[in-house]
Amino acid sequence: MNLASSLEHPVFKAIGAAGDQLGVDTYVVGGYVRDLILQRPSKDIDFVCVGSGIALAQAVARQLGPNVHVNVFKNFGTAQIRYEELELEFVGARRESYRNDSRKPIVEDGTLQDDQQRRDFTMNALAISLNKATFGTLVDPFDGIADMKKKTIRTPLDPITTFSDDPLRMMRAIRFASQLSYDIEPDTYAAIVSQANRIKIVSQERITDELNKIILSPVPSYGFKLLYNTGLLKIFFPELVALYGVESVGNKSHKDNFYHTLQVLDNVSVVSYDLWLRWAAILHDIAKPATKRFDKAHGWTFHGHEDKGARMVPNIFRRLKLPLNEKMLFVQKLVRLHLRPIPLVKEVTDSALRRLLFDAGDEIDALMALCRADITSKNNEKVNRFLRNFDIVEQKMAEVEQKDKIRNFQPPVTGDEIMDMFQIPPSRIIGDIKEQIKEAILEGEIRNDRQEALTLLMKIAAAKGLTLVKAPHDLATPQTPVSGPRTAE
Repeated sequence: MNLASSLEHPVFKAIGAAGDQLGVDTYVVGGYVRDLILQRPSKDIDFVCVGSGIALAQAVARQLGPNVHVNVFKNFGTAQIRYEELELEFVGARRESYRNDSRKPIVEDGTLQDDQQRRDFTMNALAISLNKATFGTLVDPFDGIADMKKKTIRTPLDPITTFSDDPLRMMRAIRFASQLSYDIEPDTYAAIVSQANRIKIVSQERITDELNKIILSPVPSYGFKLLYNTGLLKIFFPELVALYGVESVGNKSHKDNFYHTLQVLDNVSVVSYDLWLRWAAILHDIAKPATKRFDKAHGWTFHGHEDKGARMVPNIFRRLKLPLNEKMLFVQKLVRLHLRPIPLVKEVTDSALRRLLFDAGDEIDALMALCRADITSKNNEKVNRFLRNFDIVEQKMAEVEQKDKIRNFQPPVTGDEIMDMFQIPPSRIIGDIKEQIKEAILEGEIRNDRQEALTLLMKIAAAKGLTLVKAPHDLATPQTPVSGPRTAE
């Protein structure tokens, strides 16, 4: 097979010409070739030559122009060039061997065949010649093209050795299967099962990097089912595995919360590519095993799982080496609030909507997306009925937000202003006054309006025996009575 017509970018002929000048066989290899055949965009390109990859990169830079810079990594025998929108990596062909306690290989110079044999999967062991005499010729020693046509992931060599040498390849196999909707070849799959415990020698950062790519795949439940069935998931994410299974007492059973969680994750993935919203889907019911109880009157209950789940989020993020910043706080908030919109389906009140908008803030849209995804049932009419009711809730929520501006609530009167008006030092009474004003706004007793808040403030202050010392310039009529409820709740 010749793929010369697919190598349209001039950089490929420039690299081939540099290889010819040095007298070395030069190839584009690996993921770029795979994606080229799959017609997937890729800007990271790996090149192998049977010689010095650093010398090839330096020759390529001379071909491409005086302003092209080469980053050399002598310890690894590699070099990198950033050219236009492309990232070009150069290395000499090599063979690898491994120690039992490490996934870091012992590297020696080798042939192209050696280099292709060290690749993880047959579809990643493809090479295309760039030398002028053979430009575009595909080198496919392990029938990678045939495997791609069959949508199969297979290792070039013995899979047990492949995964024992570098256990991260087990995660990569499942990641590619999930991203491409491929099957894992039976012997390759069996080797993952047999070598699953070897994943323990891999750093958590590398495992989580592959896990996040699985989460971002089109149907992430497929990848998670493979992780579960191969035994990998229980090693690094036991909390999720604990959701698996159904328990029954008499004729009362609860649903399998593992598969429910995967369905919620898939549902979210249809409407959002946001990694952290997908993580919220994964963790929304994570505390159900810890809160599961059986009550003769009500059957199985999971009371408080949303609050306990939110408390579990930081430890899970810490152990999985996920960021402990606003991303974690976003996931934690959604886990804590994911049940809040449910009662609104049956009874929508302005007060409840204001409180939800206040608590969710900027995350309200993500929260509603998660809640919609959380409606799973084999009864499609039941699902559609809930979703229609959520349409009503969201419409009413938009009306309340337009009227009351609660979503990004800022106190209409600050604590500093209260201290200045009544010449009192910082104290608990300041917080009490602010809380009363906030509650009045959320209950609809006053609007989210400064004048109404100031009027209420004067009423509260009088009840507490405070004397106004310094009136703010915009205080209209301090003795004006506060308005009553504006709408029927």
